[in-house]
Order: sequence, then C-alpha cells, then structure tokens
Amino acid sequence: MNPTIDLDAFVRVAGDAIIATDKDGVIVFWNPAAEEMFGFVAEDALGKSLDLIIPEHFRRRHWDAYRQTMSSGKTKYGKDVLRVPALHQDGHTLSIAVTIALLQSSTGDIEAIVAVVRDETQRWDEVRELRRRLLELESRTDSV
Repeated sequence: MNPTIDLDAFVRVAGDAIIATDKDGVIVFWNPAAEEMFGFVAEDALGKSLDLIIPEHFRRRHWDAYRQTMSSGKTKYGKDVLRVPALHQDGHTLSIAVTIALLQSSTGDIEAIVAVVRDETQRWDEVRELRRRLLELESRTDSV
C-alpha cells in the first residue's frame, strides 16, 4: 500500500527553494525556503520578475536562455545542475545550484518553469579557499 503524499505540505517544508515562473518570467510561486534563502517574503516576490534575484550583469544571458527554453520547450538543466550567482534581498551574492522543470499544458505549451534551488555559498567559499591555499603551496614549492 502506498502512502498518500501531500505535495503541498512537502513544498512548504522542503529545504530547497522552489520557485515557479510563468512564460514571461514572472514569479508565481515562492516557497518558505525561498523566503529564507533570498530574504524576500512571498508577498514581496510574487508577481515580480526573476530579476529580483538575478545579478544585473547576468540578466541578459539569463533572459536569452529563458526565451530559448520557452520557444524550444527544452532545457538541459532538468538533469544537469546549473551553478550561478544570485542576489539576496540585502544585496549580498549567493552561489546557487539550480535544476529546472518545465510544466506543460495538455497541448504541450509551457505554462510554467519551476526551479529547485540550493544555496551552495558555503561550499563555494570553501572550494575557493582550498584553491587559494593550493596555489600558495604550489608557489612555495616552485620557489624552493
């Protein structure tokens, strides 16, 4: 016997941010983990553009890819993880990992794009520090 799963309850308690946007990139869903991760409560995010969390110098590339996904109905980030910077409400930058799901109507049109987002800022900072230390050690070794 399979237990009944309350998907609404799951989305509310999930540790990853779950964000849905319509075909124009307007936020239509923002779970509590998204509130915690990005600092915007749902009321402040819903109805806004994803530009809310996209660093300005990445916006053009993001929207080019978004429009391509909407027109083609395909994304490689359903299985491949996209790692990009994002903005917190207070202006600091996050390093996030994203997977994408395309929600299609019965006619095959994309109705929404859902992103599952994990904050990897701490891991990214640790990797950057390890790389810095490795370069430092290599330069010491080279000078000996």
